[in-house]
Amino acid sequence: MEKLNTLEQFAVYYRDNYSYVFQLFLDHFLISIYGVLLAALVGIPIGIWIARHSRLVAPVVSVANIIQTVPAIALLAILMLGLGLGKTTVIAAVFLYSLLPIIKNTYTGIKSVERHIIDAGRGMGMTKRQQLTMIELPLSLSVIIAGIRIALVIAIGVTAIGSFIGAPSLGDIIIRGTNATDGQAIILAGAIPTALMAILADLILGFIERLIDPLKRRRKPAIS
Repeated sequence: MEKLNTLEQFAVYYRDNYSYVFQLFLDHFLISIYGVLLAALVGIPIGIWIARHSRLVAPVVSVANIIQTVPAIALLAILMLGLGLGKTTVIAAVFLYSLLPIIKNTYTGIKSVERHIIDAGRGMGMTKRQQLTMIELPLSLSVIIAGIRIALVIAIGVTAIGSFIGAPSLGDIIIRGTNATDGQAIILAGAIPTALMAILADLILGFIERLIDPLKRRRKPAIS
């Protein structure tokens, strides 16, 4: 009976607050996307750079690993001292958390391109820039997308915590539910769309990753 009451409250909450939940869902998603896109703009060039200079791999990845080990709420508190409350601080936190998977996957993707393919491009007279844009990046793109996929799932979780410092997200609903006397339905109203967002983001980027992977994109045999 108690479960039925919770489900009823859940349905009533959505009926009465549908537009509010949708707006928070949109804000949550956009904050996550902005942070990951910024991390991609910075992390992909860094990954390419360290692939060209092997001695820099260890220090760069170590710095990114250290950032990843800092608890999200602690990182938000540190950033808040300089950036204040609101979306900007959460986007900065998402950016920092997203760097590690994007840098590592870009590095791995570039290094996994077979050497004889690059040598063939060089033999055709390609410059280093042409080798990068016409050979290395296209062949490593699926691995880079996999890093962005991981980063986006992490970002969605970090953004939910951003509600503690005033950033609009589905975390607002979860926090409101934890403060309510009988708030199980309200917690579910925030937690379920957050989980669905992460699952859908993972599935969509996973599909794109498989679509552009030259090893998985095989043509069907012709019917004779």
